[in-house]
Amino acid sequence: MPPAKKEVRPSSRGGRARTPAFVKNLRGVKNWKEAREWLEWRGIEDIECITPDQAGVARGKMMPSKKFTSNTSLALPSAVFMMTISGGYPENGNGFAYPEDDGDLKLMPDLSTLSVVPWESDPTAQVICDLVHQDGRSVEFTPRNVLKRVVAAYDKRGLKPVVAPEIEFYLVRKNPDPDYPLVPPVGRSGRPIGGGAGYSIAGVNEFDELIDDIYHFSESQGLEIDTLIHEEGAGQLEINLRHGDPIELADQVFLFKRTIREAALKHETYATFMAKPIQGQPGSAMHIHQSIIDKKTGKNVFSDPDGGESEAFGHFIGGMQKHVPNALVMFAPYVNSYRRLTQAASAPVNTKWGYDNRTVAFRVPRSDPAGRRLENRIPSSDANPYLAVAASLACGLIGMSKQIAPDAAMLTTANEDEIDLPRSLLEAVDLFEADEDLKELLGHSFAATYAAIKRAEFETFMEVISPWEREYLLLNV
Repeated sequence: MPPAKKEVRPSSRGGRARTPAFVKNLRGVKNWKEAREWLEWRGIEDIECITPDQAGVARGKMMPSKKFTSNTSLALPSAVFMMTISGGYPENGNGFAYPEDDGDLKLMPDLSTLSVVPWESDPTAQVICDLVHQDGRSVEFTPRNVLKRVVAAYDKRGLKPVVAPEIEFYLVRKNPDPDYPLVPPVGRSGRPIGGGAGYSIAGVNEFDELIDDIYHFSESQGLEIDTLIHEEGAGQLEINLRHGDPIELADQVFLFKRTIREAALKHETYATFMAKPIQGQPGSAMHIHQSIIDKKTGKNVFSDPDGGESEAFGHFIGGMQKHVPNALVMFAPYVNSYRRLTQAASAPVNTKWGYDNRTVAFRVPRSDPAGRRLENRIPSSDANPYLAVAASLACGLIGMSKQIAPDAAMLTTANEDEIDLPRSLLEAVDLFEADEDLKELLGHSFAATYAAIKRAEFETFMEVISPWEREYLLLNV
């Protein structure tokens, strides 16, 4: 067999030159010169400049790729990051106030996130952006910047956090009328999907073509899936991501949600990350595995040199136990989230920890000393990944800084005891606003903005009359 030809491209001088290796990167370039060549080599026509809002929804602007690489200044109104999930806006008060001019915030593309948008018919790319004020200052209340702030707090202490998210979601039949309950989809067998299919390969195979598209779309964007399984719920799947840098992993979850929704729509199905989409079925979680690395030694600070548990590990757990209830509004951000957090269910409603115990909030998986980590099992899949990771790492860092001792490990079932967490969105907001340590670490501007949004969302929800009220109150009271 003759040797493969080296790939070449036309030279600007009329000759032929080798294709630079970086243009073949599936994800990310180093600078604007590389970005220009990367886009040209792929024939990219349009680019989406996106950033997550407080709900984790992609906001931004689309433009021709040539305009993107011509020093164009991009901006979004600051009010975009003060908007509720329903498109409304909160009232001023409790430390929150709209900027008097509602001025623009500048979008700063993070070129390390540049990738294609594989589901678009025209050649399209996407890049995740950060937000800065007009004078270049970082915007404190935007989600990606909140996570960067927490990671920077670790960096000041010579530490580097490592996380690995697990995201559960449901596939459901298309539901254009929100008054009707969601129902499981029909798989390749032609029958509606039933529950109780945890870890079933046959359950996964019901959606072979859809899952193939998820893998294809993910590979095209340079996103790495570790494993995919069928969970307990009817049409409920889980994707596990490989561990890594918190910002990179939050970016991946942000993009995975877009990817999974688009793959599902291609097959006339919805993918939903609601915490509790179907009555009587398990809720959907976003578990976060966490470990901390000493930047000088490269060692896991959760383990002593002899392989035993370190004091820092205990203090991290202690911080989680004390502060996670106060940060619950970032792990369970909507009224629907609290339907998942019920007693004697698979979701933990306690602040206990234990070894390989799935009934506790904070589980220590089996591992060798180098892989020692803590899994936060409280977040639901509807949480903004940037904010959930930021809150989880913040709680642990407070514990290490203040040397908060943990309770004894739970050796038995913990989810049948009293509920240790707020039971409603408003209660969670109250606890969040009262935790000065959390607000200091996450940023006071963010805390005030986020709390105002959640209060406004609750008031909007209270305007809706539910089927339960019509069923039991209409003719009985």
